[in-house]
Amino acid sequence: MNRASLKRSKILHMALMGTSDPTAEAEASQEKPFVLRALQIALVVSLYWITSISMVFLNKYLLDSPSLRLDTPIFVTFYQCLVTVLLCKGLSSLATCCPGTVDFPALHLDLKVARSVLPLSAVFIGMITFNNLCLKYVGVAFYNVGRSLTTVFNVLLSYLLLKQTTSFYALLTCSVIIGGFWLGVDQEGAEGTLSWTGTLFGVLASLCVSLNAIYTKKVLPAVDGSIWRLTFYNNVNACVLFLPLLLVLGELRALFNFPQLGSAHFWGMMTLGGLFGFAIGYVTGLQIKFTSPLTHNVSGTAKACAQTVLAVLYYEEAKSFLWWTSNMMVLGGSSAYTWVRGREMKKMQEEPHPRETEKSNVEV
Repeated sequence: MNRASLKRSKILHMALMGTSDPTAEAEASQEKPFVLRALQIALVVSLYWITSISMVFLNKYLLDSPSLRLDTPIFVTFYQCLVTVLLCKGLSSLATCCPGTVDFPALHLDLKVARSVLPLSAVFIGMITFNNLCLKYVGVAFYNVGRSLTTVFNVLLSYLLLKQTTSFYALLTCSVIIGGFWLGVDQEGAEGTLSWTGTLFGVLASLCVSLNAIYTKKVLPAVDGSIWRLTFYNNVNACVLFLPLLLVLGELRALFNFPQLGSAHFWGMMTLGGLFGFAIGYVTGLQIKFTSPLTHNVSGTAKACAQTVLAVLYYEEAKSFLWWTSNMMVLGGSSAYTWVRGREMKKMQEEPHPRETEKSNVEV
């Protein structure tokens, strides 16, 4: 019983802190020529940046474009989940029919597994829905600040669920993030572009991202540890649960009255959004595989900075010095937290286990 409790605690800790098994990382890291490895990393990081930034701008277009005028955020999210389900099933069939062409697990819908994944699916639905609703109501430039409290929720949940205290320096970085968040909200208000609705959705999205990490680790054994199987079941459950929401919120009626419903361009953009949603999961895993969780976090922070600059330039917005300061506080605080946690985890790994020390002393 104690061993099971310790194992569950360790899994939750890894989920919250963004750490991974050092043994697995050591085995995955094989000797390769420096130039080849550097080229691979550059290509993978570039692919992650392009996919992630493109997905944000495309979703903003689908959710809040003056030319599109489509007010159905739940349907957009539902359609992207449906595309992911079809892609997973298609790749699974291809792997079965033509072994060796693609490495993808066999997928068969099991209602028992779907039920066991349901708690995670509820959090997953909240995460993707609140993300899209936040993006609908706030600008792309403010999007990262609006969803910047994920790290803070990680620390809070690690204490509430694991009774795990956080170091002073890590808490200090969180205070910088919170300060940057509030300064950003203040500056958006001063410029007359603040949406409290969008900001609230951003905070809820941050909470769901943290909860998603916890439940993902807990539910993985139900799908034999396969991220792709988990993706399949998550999106199947999401598609089913979204249907009553589409009816209750009247989005199906709004969709039927949409002037561009028969437009090939509209459905092409919707499908492309689904493809990006599927691809981001793959390229994220790819970036972690070729670098490390720590480098992935740093890359994500740098990508957020580039995305903010691109959004300001693309939408021709004029931002104040304090607005840029809020972004730098959020990005700097997130980077500092990643660096502090990385040093702390490295120090923990280098310190000898208490039992090993006792054994060594007895032998001497």
